[in-house]
Amino acid sequence: MKTEIDYSVYLVTARGLLPEGKDYLESLEESLQGGVTVVQLREKTTDTGEFIQVAQSTKDICDKYNVPLLINDRIDVALAIDCAGVHVGQSDAPLSIARKLLGDEKVIGVSAGNIEQAINAQNGGADYIGIGAVYGTQTKDVTNKIMGTPGARSILAALDPQSPIKTVVIGGIKSENLLRVLNGVHEKDTKRYLDGVAVVSEIVSSKNPREAASNLSHLIKSFRESEKIKYHSASYDVDSIVQEAWRIINAIPEQHPLIQQMANIVTANDQANATLALGASPVMAAVVGDQKDLNPHIGALLINMGTVSEEQKQAMLVGGRYSNLNKKPLIFDPVALGATSFRKQTGQELLNHWAPTVIKGNAAEIGALSGLTEVATKGVDSVGPGFKNPVTVVKSLANRERCIVVMTGKDDYISDGERTVKISNGHSLLGQITGSGCVTGTAIATCCAVSSMTTEDMNEDGKLSRGDHFMAAIAGVLALEIAAEIASKRDDVRGPNTFRSAWIDEMSKLNEINLKKLSCVTLT
Repeated sequence: MKTEIDYSVYLVTARGLLPEGKDYLESLEESLQGGVTVVQLREKTTDTGEFIQVAQSTKDICDKYNVPLLINDRIDVALAIDCAGVHVGQSDAPLSIARKLLGDEKVIGVSAGNIEQAINAQNGGADYIGIGAVYGTQTKDVTNKIMGTPGARSILAALDPQSPIKTVVIGGIKSENLLRVLNGVHEKDTKRYLDGVAVVSEIVSSKNPREAASNLSHLIKSFRESEKIKYHSASYDVDSIVQEAWRIINAIPEQHPLIQQMANIVTANDQANATLALGASPVMAAVVGDQKDLNPHIGALLINMGTVSEEQKQAMLVGGRYSNLNKKPLIFDPVALGATSFRKQTGQELLNHWAPTVIKGNAAEIGALSGLTEVATKGVDSVGPGFKNPVTVVKSLANRERCIVVMTGKDDYISDGERTVKISNGHSLLGQITGSGCVTGTAIATCCAVSSMTTEDMNEDGKLSRGDHFMAAIAGVLALEIAAEIASKRDDVRGPNTFRSAWIDEMSKLNEINLKKLSCVTLT
């Protein structure tokens, strides 16, 4: 019978990466003790005789722990030691030949670097596909073949949902980016999730492979457990939503989170002052050197592409990765994303390297991220009336990126992919000042920080950040738009400039009565 394989922690060997003084078989056994569930023996430069000897000793240890062994490329070696099966690349023996030689009782995996290769493997009877390279790797030159999490996700989307084929990703996967990979490589519509991750250097190069494997195993199990739990409120109705929004807003001064902002330099002053008015503390840090030391101390990170430069982009890449690693809410404001090719490429690069907690943008920005052309962009602004079906747009992007999506406009739409609300607050004067959207991102980041700080989560090891950020995003939008409505009625407001000052004043004076009285929230 064909061996049943748990692909969760898939170790690919590489004896050349062993740390000095570490024996290969010793390292292998320790990794199996730590939780490796399947091993692929890869020996690209070893002659046949030595390969068989290494393979047999590897199989003996794998058998001791009841862990299946696969051989990379060499069907003859796999037959010689009678292991569980083989893994073949695109330049190795064709799948049909491998199946003919090995028979139906052996497991065969195939590398897939694009959709066509994956479908061919599926239709050809492969048991699993190795998707990659997701990131750069020490073991292969994949400079021109890196697909990132979006590329891996597109391959999953192309597979037949009824097919029993299993999926593993490979390429630069480590404990520091594992949750990002698991979170980003999925296919919501076909309900396909990864069956495992293939790891090389994280385990092989470790002086403590047992601990390295155990950590990876724990993260995978925690992620899968966290997928069963949603942050849905006990009662999902307008009154409970507004009540929760007030709880978050009211808690800001008490929690006084530090909000890091890689801000639009045009609006940075307003963003900082709005943060203070809401009761939090701003830090405007957008250089690479600040990120590692600063990130553990912040409540949330806001990344705003308004005036992005090459230097700032590098800080955004690093800061976002540290936020995912340290489980800090990460709010992404893709300002004018569709306006230039540089901005489009920058947005894609950022989303390939980290996972946002919330994406906030106007209709043109959300449309550009979604690959839609229904709404045009003019600089930083949307053109026209917006999407005919905005609910579908925000739900689809939220499901694709597995985050909260906030689309601002005359009406604001907020979705986590399942729940969606429309907010019809605000005032026309918001459209007459620079940066009202940027300040909205600030408020959302502040509320997400509070949600993260005040939420108890027993499964936080499997999440990129804790908290009900759907409710936090609603709170942030309501705080600013209701403050705008109140400010617009003040006697001292005579136009956009006086409105700006009054708006920030009113952010500091929000109260529960006004929030409940003025909130215009609709379930969609």
